[in-house]
Amino acid sequence: MTGDHQTPALLLFGGFVAVTLGITTWVSRRRHGSAEEFYTGGRLFSPMENGFAITGDYISAASFLGVTGLIALYGYDGLLYVVGFLVAWLVVLFLVAELVRNCGRFTLADVVAARMSERPVRIAAGTSSVVVSVLYLVAQMVGAGSLVALLLGRTSGAAQAWTVIGVGALMVIYVSLGGMRATTWIQIVKAVLLLGGTVALTVLLLLRFHGDLDQLLVTAARRSGHGDAFLAPGLKYGGSWTARLDFISLGLALVLGTAGLPHILSRFYTVPTARAARRSAVWSIGLIGGFYLLTIVLGFGAAAVVGPADLRGSNAAGNTAVPLLALDLGGGAGSTGGTVLFAVVAAVAFATILAVVAGVTLASSASVAHDLYASLRGSRGSRGAARGEVAVARVAAVGIGVVAIALGLLARDLNVAYLVGLAFAVAASANLPVLMYSLFWRGFTTRGAVWAVYGGLVPALGLVLLSPVVSGCPGSLFPGVDFQYFPLQNPGIVSIPLGFLAGWLGTVTSDEIPDAAKYAETEVRSLTGAGAV
Repeated sequence: MTGDHQTPALLLFGGFVAVTLGITTWVSRRRHGSAEEFYTGGRLFSPMENGFAITGDYISAASFLGVTGLIALYGYDGLLYVVGFLVAWLVVLFLVAELVRNCGRFTLADVVAARMSERPVRIAAGTSSVVVSVLYLVAQMVGAGSLVALLLGRTSGAAQAWTVIGVGALMVIYVSLGGMRATTWIQIVKAVLLLGGTVALTVLLLLRFHGDLDQLLVTAARRSGHGDAFLAPGLKYGGSWTARLDFISLGLALVLGTAGLPHILSRFYTVPTARAARRSAVWSIGLIGGFYLLTIVLGFGAAAVVGPADLRGSNAAGNTAVPLLALDLGGGAGSTGGTVLFAVVAAVAFATILAVVAGVTLASSASVAHDLYASLRGSRGSRGAARGEVAVARVAAVGIGVVAIALGLLARDLNVAYLVGLAFAVAASANLPVLMYSLFWRGFTTRGAVWAVYGGLVPALGLVLLSPVVSGCPGSLFPGVDFQYFPLQNPGIVSIPLGFLAGWLGTVTSDEIPDAAKYAETEVRSLTGAGAV
């Protein structure tokens, strides 16, 4: 990219940063310093506002950059990510949104600890939430690095590294100063920008092909080099039994993982009632569904207009498909229209990354402070303890940001949608079993809860370390070594059943007698909202 492209993109990105920092500063002057204000924004958001914020939280760099790139490179098989991401919201709507809002207060652990021994359950659930959040953050950092590499012409690795560090620093500022209220408004602004930009790009693309979707698909298949196979299943996941199992594993992770993502669950605490939480989910399904439909068109459009060869030349994982498509649709390199459209898309992508990392960092820092710190200190409930939690959450945001930056620099050559798939797998393996058992199993015990979390978390992480993601392949994190003993790239097909099995095994082998009164109270509260915070 030339300086003509860099300057407007950086100016637009700087404008978004200035606006969001202004929002954060404004909110920080109005906050009261309470834990409820920091973690939930005072529960003052309407269903529509929270629906837009959930959309901003959920549509990450994986969706805007990674999924579009996968569709452009692998056609139909890349589209499968879209199906998984969208179907997952039905699980959230019918099984999670209203019940979690009624039973919890700030975090996932609040739901589980309501009828268990608090300390071991909170430590387990808090640890799992932090691990999932860090994995999710890594994907966003990789997306940031890919954009900067494109923007600066892939000439400066140092500039790419400094940009990742800058994104991490901004997310720490957002969370530390503004808490949930500032993060929510940043998400809303980002969602509006992203949806507007996606609609504009789709309209321009359809105008290029005179509204003929058939012609767009035929052109994409021809330029892909795979012919009709580009539009049929099997290009990425159908070549062998391993590839087929990998697809099933990925599908399970995407469909079940959303209900276990800490930053998504925490959004349901920002509205005043369970009914508002359910309506928030309905709003988000409509907005997210519309976005993913457009993403399918853009992915095939990138294959048709830019071509997979040029996409791989820019970024091997396809993470730069949308900016390159915008450049071409605007008139090509060197044109004013191309420069402006590229700049807008790059700025929106940066905004996407910044907003998502803020939401994920807030959720993970809340888990550190509210679950881990408060449980280890044994100081919960007093006003002073709540203020101490908020202070610890701000410090935790810094530590989590440092870890995410380091891992993001290490994994910068992997596709962001694929990295998010790993985070979904861990969430579905460790968080979903304990959440489902806590809400629906009368005989569930503390040992079962702890075993469910660790029984999903440890195998998921272990299998990833032994998979082609880390070693044994040219695209691995460490291609020069080989300790690959697990053939699948996504561990969900193994680790998700293990999480449920461990929770059942821990419960049936426990001497603890389940508290029937607490379960009855939890059941009534989850279904009716009686006694909800």
